[in-house]
Amino acid sequence: MKIIKTTDSNFKIEFENILSRAKTDIKEVSAIVTGIIDEIIENGNEALKSHIAKFDKWEVKSDSELMISQDEMKKAYEKLDENLKKALHTAYNRIKAYHEKQLPKSWLDFEKNGTILGQKVTPVDRAGLYIPGGKAAYPSSLLMNAIPALVAGVEEIVVCTPTPNNEVNELLLAACHICKVSKAFKVGGASAIAAMAYGTQTIPKVDVITGPGNIFVATAKKLVFGEVNIDMIAGPSEIGVLSDSSANPKYLAIDLLSQAEHDEMASSIMITIDEEIANKTSQEVENYLKTLSREKIARKSIEDRGAIIVASNMQEAIDLMNEIAPEHLEVMTANPFEILPKVKHAGAIFLGENTPEPIGDYIAGPNHTLPTGSTAKFYSPLNVENFMKKSSIINFSKAAINELGEACAILADTEGLTAHARSVRVRLES
Repeated sequence: MKIIKTTDSNFKIEFENILSRAKTDIKEVSAIVTGIIDEIIENGNEALKSHIAKFDKWEVKSDSELMISQDEMKKAYEKLDENLKKALHTAYNRIKAYHEKQLPKSWLDFEKNGTILGQKVTPVDRAGLYIPGGKAAYPSSLLMNAIPALVAGVEEIVVCTPTPNNEVNELLLAACHICKVSKAFKVGGASAIAAMAYGTQTIPKVDVITGPGNIFVATAKKLVFGEVNIDMIAGPSEIGVLSDSSANPKYLAIDLLSQAEHDEMASSIMITIDEEIANKTSQEVENYLKTLSREKIARKSIEDRGAIIVASNMQEAIDLMNEIAPEHLEVMTANPFEILPKVKHAGAIFLGENTPEPIGDYIAGPNHTLPTGSTAKFYSPLNVENFMKKSSIINFSKAAINELGEACAILADTEGLTAHARSVRVRLES
């Protein structure tokens, strides 16, 4: 694994390359995705059937074949191995408990002059979840997207998932049953995003779309934003690791590889203040690579987008990591809670040697749908509020409008809005 030092003469160039890790050329696929969206808007289910035949390689003979019934979900759940069923319920309960703590509250404030101001929080009516499917389906993604919607109080949850060769992943169906999914459809890619954004004869239009996907899915989400809300534009998975001399190189190496095995485009970056730890970790990465079932994928990721940076001191290491703003950040230091206040930008922060990133993927409780590509500087993890919206509440008494009305009318006059001003003054005159 490549090791670079902040004291190297070419470090600035090397670091710029790291920062550009997640730049995906959405422009390249925008025309294709725009065409797909237009076809869905114009032809609905017929376009969906055509896209499924082209991309998922099976022929949809009737609209009903697009749907996955709740009975299929239930049967898949009932066939689960008991240990797997227990593990899914453990994850469900922990994720639900965590997200329940996020629930925002409606409130009212009463002023002395009789004014009542407040905020009303309500869930969206219908949420659309995009879940990658086929043989590489991820039931954990279903849990992480459906549970915050359930906690928010969303009445109808719609799932779209691709089914190459019409093969439905049984574990994903079981997770749908656990999460009380209202409707599920065998539709994937940009077609699914368009169908949920605009609606078809079978797939209902939703209010918000969440969930991970490839560049076509990400581009489609970006293009339909405004017609519906979305969670974020996510790119390839990534991990950042901060370490000092106390860290275990074996732990560091396998944690870096836990992201590299996702995707050739995944990014695994470690910043340490100990050169010996850097060298040992690099060797351990090579040792582990030979044992991985997805060695080819992980090796290309590590070679193309992985790096170990040796910093001069911990503050420099932290500053560099804040600039990277990783999706996942592990703090593998002797006193990780001392580092925590200095971390400004990260999707999820894992503290200490007993908290590997995969714990967050499945069982810890916080959401694993996280901002990537430095967008942790302004995006948050998927949460309950993604499925809710807020309304302002305003109620003025006669005393309140008498007290504040003229100031309001003066401001309206200043902007040249005569009817605005008159709307207030007519009440002051009565």
